[in-house]
Amino acid sequence: MSQENILVVDDEKEIRDLIKIYLENEGYTIILASNGEEALKILEDQEVHLIILDIMMPKMDGIKACMKIREEKNMPIIMLSAKSEDMDKIMGLTTGADDYMTKPFNPLELVARAKSQLRRYIKLNIKKAESDSIIEIDELVICIDTHEVKVRGENIKLTPTEFEILELLSRNRGIVFSIEKIYERVWKEDFHDANNTVMVHIRKIREKIEENPRKPKFIKTVWGVGYKVER
Repeated sequence: MSQENILVVDDEKEIRDLIKIYLENEGYTIILASNGEEALKILEDQEVHLIILDIMMPKMDGIKACMKIREEKNMPIIMLSAKSEDMDKIMGLTTGADDYMTKPFNPLELVARAKSQLRRYIKLNIKKAESDSIIEIDELVICIDTHEVKVRGENIKLTPTEFEILELLSRNRGIVFSIEKIYERVWKEDFHDANNTVMVHIRKIREKIEENPRKPKFIKTVWGVGYKVER
C-alpha cells in the first residue's frame, strides 16, 4: 500500500469524489478541499505529497493558491482547468504547477500523471549515498541528497520538476537536450505536443538561478536544437 497523501482541491463535489475513488484504488490517502483557502489550512496541519488543484474556485482560486503554496512548499502540483487555451496552461505552469490537465479529463490519465509526479518527488527527497551527490558549476551548487540549490550562496527554491530538469542538464554538461528528450526524460511519457510545458519550466528556472535570465550563464539555448549546460 502507498503511504503518500494526495490533496484534491476542487469546488465540484462530483469531481472531488471521482478523483478520490480512482486514487484510493491505487492505495493513496486522499484529503479533500473545496477551495484554495481550505487547502492552505490543511497544508498547515497535514503532510501532503501531491496536490491536484482546480483553477476556477470560489474564495481563492487555484492560481492564487498555487502561488501561496510555492512560497514555502515544493511538493508537485497538477492543475485542472476547464480552459484549454495555451495562455491558461502557461499561466498555471508559470505560477509553479508541475503539470496541467484540461477538463473533462480521463481519470486513468490523471492517475498515471499523479504516479509520475510522486515517483519524481519521492526520489528527489530520498537520501542517496552517491559520490556525485553535489554538482558545482561556478556559483551554482546543486545538492542531490537534500534537493537544495544555491546560487552565489543564496538558497533557491525549485519545484520538483524544475529541479529534475536542472539536474538532468547539469549532470550531462555539454550535451544538448531537445525539448522532446527533456520531456521524455523528466515526465517519463512519450512526447506529443508539450513545447510550452518545457519552455515555461526552463524560463522559470532561469528566472530563479540566472543573474540575467535574458543572457543566461548556466542554461544555454542552442537555437533549433534544444538546451544545454556548458562544460
